[in-house]
Amino acid sequence: MSEVPKKEIRLNAFDINAAMHNAHGLWKHPENERYRYKDLGYWVELARLLERGKFDALFLADVFGFYDIYRGSRDAALRDAIQAPINDPSLLIPTMAYATEHLCFAVTVPTTYEHPYSHARRMTTLDHLTKGRIGWNVVTSFLPSAARNFGLDRMIEHDERYDIADEYMEVVYKLWEGSWEDEAVLRDAARGIYTDPAKVHEINHEGKHYKVIGPHLSEPSPQRTPVLYQAGASGRGRAFAARHAECVFIDGHSFESMKFYVDEIRAQAVANGRRPDDVKVFMALSTVVGRTPEEAEEKFRELTRMSSEEGPQAIYGGYTGVDLSKGAPEDILGYRRTDHGQTVMARFTTMAEKPYTYGEVIEQVKKIGGRAVVMTGSAEQVADQMQEWVEKTGIDGFNLGHLVTPSSLKDVVDLVIPILQERGVYKTEYAPGTMREKLFGSGTRRLPDRHPGAGYRYEARGHDDG
Repeated sequence: MSEVPKKEIRLNAFDINAAMHNAHGLWKHPENERYRYKDLGYWVELARLLERGKFDALFLADVFGFYDIYRGSRDAALRDAIQAPINDPSLLIPTMAYATEHLCFAVTVPTTYEHPYSHARRMTTLDHLTKGRIGWNVVTSFLPSAARNFGLDRMIEHDERYDIADEYMEVVYKLWEGSWEDEAVLRDAARGIYTDPAKVHEINHEGKHYKVIGPHLSEPSPQRTPVLYQAGASGRGRAFAARHAECVFIDGHSFESMKFYVDEIRAQAVANGRRPDDVKVFMALSTVVGRTPEEAEEKFRELTRMSSEEGPQAIYGGYTGVDLSKGAPEDILGYRRTDHGQTVMARFTTMAEKPYTYGEVIEQVKKIGGRAVVMTGSAEQVADQMQEWVEKTGIDGFNLGHLVTPSSLKDVVDLVIPILQERGVYKTEYAPGTMREKLFGSGTRRLPDRHPGAGYRYEARGHDDG
């Protein structure tokens, strides 16, 4: 009997164009170079390190407001660099793409505040400039401070944000897939025709939230539609992911809960006419790697000594809408439905194995790595743990945060990845092609016909310009 081939583990680096990401308090670490986030050289160095480690992508998070729920103020977030100050992540990508050949880039852009017409052009531009190495992390945004700064009196309700996102996707599919035919751009000098006007079409979208006539401003890019990521784990978020997402990003808490999410999302994808393997699932992960277990434990103790007291509570407030300073340490934290992140709210309430007090929740969120699983140990031990998560849950890989930049990533690239490669569970060379082809194989440059976005192609609409 032939041996079943081992599943290849995929890695993204999880980052943000800010002074600090999810390693709260660790900006103080003497080896941390996060303060260089304003320097293009820093990002080029990072991209080249990731390409040396054969990472699939750099996954760039983003937020559009301050974490100001905790104590009713943004002060704690500012003191501890909780994703502020922060810059636009999309502007980093062309330079990093120019400095690399294979590394791909997934950028977070919210459907709630970015208009689909301008967003479609930006993503097409990035897909052109990267030669098809771009993905879009579709989010709906959750901070009340962002809503206020975009002129709203209150944050849009959780499920309504997904209703808006559904129509948003319809608009961008029409622009990317249906507005320009493949043969529209001729560059025919003899006839004096650069673009054939008959092959460029209005989309004439008029819905509840958007009115976009079109056509798309940009000619078709290598992938047309970027690879679609989604990071919502609520019931509504999972339904959205099952319909649209090609890659899903989920926090992991236990083998059982992760396997539940993976199985459910893939089952829902099948119910939407897709295949289970149309969806790659990535789990949040942080690592503390030593050349020996003892060295890793000492690193972990050092990081714990530098961890922040208030910073994690500030970010928890933004994720959940709950101000942990308002409860006595012995009070039980009960579930409350908010318009923030419902899954984060459920973690220590409805999804927890026992009732948690405010004090216990504070101790949990203060742990190194935030909401992510943290794997600590020698390179062999971390490699073992990574394989175990993949084998027991069905995930495809990890979104790897770095607690100390760049040394946390260098430890994985130099120590862990060679072990995974020796075991035959990590690539030794990149696959050719676009981001979608690297993820799903040769001949998959475009969305598959079974994806809902394919139904908006010009030819799929029966040549109806309306």
